[in-house]
Amino acid sequence: MLKIIVSLSLFILSTLSASQSEAFKVLCSDNNATACYEYALPMVTGENAKAQDIKEEGMSYIRKACILGENRACDLMGDNYYKDKSYIAAIPYLEKSCARGIKSACESMGTIYRDGNDVKADDVKSREYYEQACELKSGDACFNVAIIYRGGFGVEKSREKEKAFYQKGCDAGLKAGCDRFTDLDNEDKGIETGIWATIKSWFN
Repeated sequence: MLKIIVSLSLFILSTLSASQSEAFKVLCSDNNATACYEYALPMVTGENAKAQDIKEEGMSYIRKACILGENRACDLMGDNYYKDKSYIAAIPYLEKSCARGIKSACESMGTIYRDGNDVKADDVKSREYYEQACELKSGDACFNVAIIYRGGFGVEKSREKEKAFYQKGCDAGLKAGCDRFTDLDNEDKGIETGIWATIKSWFN
């Protein structure tokens, strides 16, 4: 009896989901941007994203949703182009997404300019985008800014700023940021750390 109830529930949910999907498709044909986005989302995420034909169909609706003004669709367009390494196509979308406060978009822009992906490498632009991502609580971006100040890439070397960005990375939840901040802070305080400190402690 339980199996019958479960099967019936799954069938009802599946039917409702299919009906909702068709409703989104109809609304999309009337140029409803949100409907286009919602209809396409299942086709470009999860297991469906692995099927190229399904993903391509989904992306066509995502593109339409973006043109109609659905920002979430535009964010997805930039992310998709970036993951496909179509950096020139990704940049216009990522720039706008970053300006709206999308953390991953700012981080991606920082990486594009750091590595010179289809653009001229630019340490200043890279740092600016990473700093924006850092302010949006990307621990990795904060760590990257710290490395920039450590190496003096497009900026004057600054141990103080290096430490500050490691601290921000730590605050954002990045353990590597916590570890590097602690190491530098201990060095500044004259406290030995690392393997030699451990070895010395054996003889104390």
